[in-house]
Amino acid sequence: MVLRSLFFLAVLLPGVHLQRHDTPVQPPSDSERPSEAQIYKPVLQPSEAIPPIGTYMLKNRAGKPCIKATVGVEYIVIEKKTWYFNLDPSRVRTSGHCDDRDALLSFTLPDNAASLQLSFKKEKTLFYVTKLTAHVSPLPVCKGCSNKTYSGLVDHEKLFKTADGQSFKCKSENLLLMSSQLQIKLVPVQIQAFTLSRGQYGKEMECWADFNKRVIPIIIGATVLGLLLIAGLTYLFIKDRRTQGYDRL
Repeated sequence: MVLRSLFFLAVLLPGVHLQRHDTPVQPPSDSERPSEAQIYKPVLQPSEAIPPIGTYMLKNRAGKPCIKATVGVEYIVIEKKTWYFNLDPSRVRTSGHCDDRDALLSFTLPDNAASLQLSFKKEKTLFYVTKLTAHVSPLPVCKGCSNKTYSGLVDHEKLFKTADGQSFKCKSENLLLMSSQLQIKLVPVQIQAFTLSRGQYGKEMECWADFNKRVIPIIIGATVLGLLLIAGLTYLFIKDRRTQGYDRL
């Protein structure tokens, strides 16, 4: 009787619907389930490519810029053969700290898949990078190969030494041997720490490699030109002497 009354209401009143509850609810299929978060893993490449350039800024506790770096970073992994991986600036998280005499700039990829840390030191009127540490945890380079992390460091150095308030700049490659299986290539690089006026680079300090590339061709050209000039003057001198050695009849 109750069911007949409900059916009668459903027919007469719009918007009233009957729903059966005797059908079991089906669980979602595997394709409908949300996929689990994938862990980011760098993919090593068999050939080199120019690394994308990123500009990174770190501020001190007072909110003032204390480190600025414009750099392209390439990881070189030696595993049976040579493999390459470029740091993607769009995925990099920047962190670190700045004190009066010490500073740290850290680049980190998602899931800590790769990182690069630069430790700075200020000494009187100079600053330099005293330590670099790096690691990369890529996808295995072969089927059946186990996951592996390649890491290394360069310590107790005075890299990119520059006067305080100026920036170190180098368009040439800077290859750093981190370990027997890992190298880091910075190309190009412009960097400044501790003193940054309004977050802008100061006067550029050119690296020796760029200086040599710029000056050596000039020196070679001047030397060749000088030799040609000497040869020409010598030829004219000898020709003039020979002409004076004969008497006209």
